[in-house]
Amino acid sequence: MAFKPDDYKHVKYLWKDEEADNLSPVENLVYRSNKLGEDQRITNTGGGNTSAKLFEEDPLTGEQVEVLWVKGSGGDLRTSKKENFSSLYADKLRALDSVYQQYPEKGYKSAGEDKMVGMFKHCNFCLNPRASSIDTPLHSMIEEKHVDHLHPNAVISVASCKDQEALTAKIWDGKLAYVPWMRPGWEAAKVCEDTYEANPDIWGILLGQHGHTNWSSESKSCYETSLWVIETAARYIEEHDKGENTFGGQKVQSLSEDKAKSLLTDFMPIARGKLSKNVKYIGTLQNDEATLRFVNSVDAPRLAELGTSCPDHFLRTKIKPLYVDFNPETDSLDELVTKFDAALEKYRADYTSYYEACKRADSPAMRDPSPTVVLIPSIGMIAWGKNKSESRVTAEFYNCAIEVMRGAEAISEYTALPQQEAFDIEYWALEEAKLQRMPKEAPLARDVVVVIGAGDGIGKAVAHRVASEGAHVVCADLRLDNAKATAAELEEIYGKGIGVSGSGISSCGPAIALEVDITRRETVEELFTNVTLAYGGIDKVIVTAGVFLAEGDDLAKNDKAFDLSFNVNVKGGYIVASEAQKVWEKQQLKGMMVLTTSVNGAVSKKGSLAYDTSKSAANHLVRELAVTLSPLVNVNALAPATVVQGSSMFPRDRVISSLSKYNIPFDESDTTEDLRTSLAEFYAQRTLTKLPITPEDQAEAAYLLVSGQLSKTTGQIISVDGGLHEAFLR
Repeated sequence: MAFKPDDYKHVKYLWKDEEADNLSPVENLVYRSNKLGEDQRITNTGGGNTSAKLFEEDPLTGEQVEVLWVKGSGGDLRTSKKENFSSLYADKLRALDSVYQQYPEKGYKSAGEDKMVGMFKHCNFCLNPRASSIDTPLHSMIEEKHVDHLHPNAVISVASCKDQEALTAKIWDGKLAYVPWMRPGWEAAKVCEDTYEANPDIWGILLGQHGHTNWSSESKSCYETSLWVIETAARYIEEHDKGENTFGGQKVQSLSEDKAKSLLTDFMPIARGKLSKNVKYIGTLQNDEATLRFVNSVDAPRLAELGTSCPDHFLRTKIKPLYVDFNPETDSLDELVTKFDAALEKYRADYTSYYEACKRADSPAMRDPSPTVVLIPSIGMIAWGKNKSESRVTAEFYNCAIEVMRGAEAISEYTALPQQEAFDIEYWALEEAKLQRMPKEAPLARDVVVVIGAGDGIGKAVAHRVASEGAHVVCADLRLDNAKATAAELEEIYGKGIGVSGSGISSCGPAIALEVDITRRETVEELFTNVTLAYGGIDKVIVTAGVFLAEGDDLAKNDKAFDLSFNVNVKGGYIVASEAQKVWEKQQLKGMMVLTTSVNGAVSKKGSLAYDTSKSAANHLVRELAVTLSPLVNVNALAPATVVQGSSMFPRDRVISSLSKYNIPFDESDTTEDLRTSLAEFYAQRTLTKLPITPEDQAEAAYLLVSGQLSKTTGQIISVDGGLHEAFLR
């Protein structure tokens, strides 16, 4: 190869013989795929595919047969395992060409082209259920043993140039042939096969507006060829880079971090509300140096209007982003919102016109015409999706689009796909079928749920419960380490999400941990600012944080207990509600809030005067907030009783005190949980159901109140106490 491992500057050389040489052929293919996927400059999330033609034992005949192993549909090279690869009998796959030739209409836009995809499963080896990629024929028709098909930014830059064919010959010195844009499929693979056979000395093919394919007889050399193709293009672009004149030079200065944060705290919920009129969106902010260089540039409006080129890009980003002509030196927040409103109205009208002009008789119905990428000079990019992972991936793809435009403008002139071609990809029957096959969204999949007190007990159980219904969970707690532990548990179960990597609050996944002291307004304000920057806004707020202090018999010495009880249990809920209200009013999307009070607020007894009266006040706070925040926000409460298990309100000393008070036998050597269990069983016998009350019982009630199933219930307190008749409504 032209480069040694240490020579690469624009890609990472990650192959290690000591790792690869001990692998089986299929494992080696997976290894190659993972190493390619590790570097986002090589391919983007879910994009590209790799293959190997290997001999396997036929389970029916016992004979050795050639099998094409190729990364299946929907897989990601970085994370793919063997089960993410399709396996097909190579001879059966090749024989499908005779089937294709029988269709009365042939060509890459024909109905027969789409029907071929359904034929792939007839070629499956060993009943492999993994759906085959649309690029499977390409890997089949190239006769070499190992094939990589990738979408690197540097290569797409060349493939998106006005002079793409001439530049292909020049940059790769004839080692790459050129095939103009064709929608992926059987006919495109046939063209590549003919090109390969007519040029036996080439190492690969540049696919116009798309990416490249290369091959080799060995897995390692195929990997190295892929890197060579990308490095060669990147070096050529670097030689022609325009430096300060990139994208026509800078037009607008970036805001300082503090000013940008302040502006985004106000703007993101407003934007989320306006975008979410049909379906709700979750946001990701991208404001790195490369993004700001683009949005702040002279050419950003022109290039943004052209839209993206590579099909992989605009399937995520739509045909083009929404660009807001904002100048922070002259425009206020109100003017930004006014300009956004006008740009959004025009975008939706343009998208509708695009759909009407390009639709075909059998096209799926028009999807939401709202943008998924919003570009704002001086601030950056906000990407939107149905969940955090999707918005992060959308941001990643537009990052790639920016790099493609930078490279194309450096060496020639950027061009985008014609609108009809873009439409035929976006509304492709196969893409629509893929969307229809996706599982139904979970009830809270598009919601951001802030759980305050998520570090343990009821709050931790609530965080797990809403996460199980798809929510994006903000685990907030006075003890940040506890909040992080809960968030880590959720990530272990539901994943960290995929997409752009990096530091900062906006690169979070479906769960995040934040510190808050609900008695200090500035920390609550900071909490909601961080949540807004992470996800774009909030939907539900559940407060389980509370405090119980033991009191003495001398009432005059319980001032501290009163002050702290009312500060946390009453004023804390008020502060949270008043800060959340700011976000809800900006969004104008339906919100829900749940406070945690106690049946002690309705039951008079001795020994917990401060706690009980504070919870009684909290009950009325719920009713007042329900009136104040209506009709936009429903406010309700759950009222637990004696939730001993896992509760920070029942530390070991309090449990022992209660056991002694009620003459319940115990041993000092018992674990805290054993002691709690004994106390919980005692309390259970005082209820009508005779069952201990658990944090999970409370979590179920909290979920019910934010699920939408009680959408016409507000100002109510639901007791979850096992049936304490003393607390019955009266």
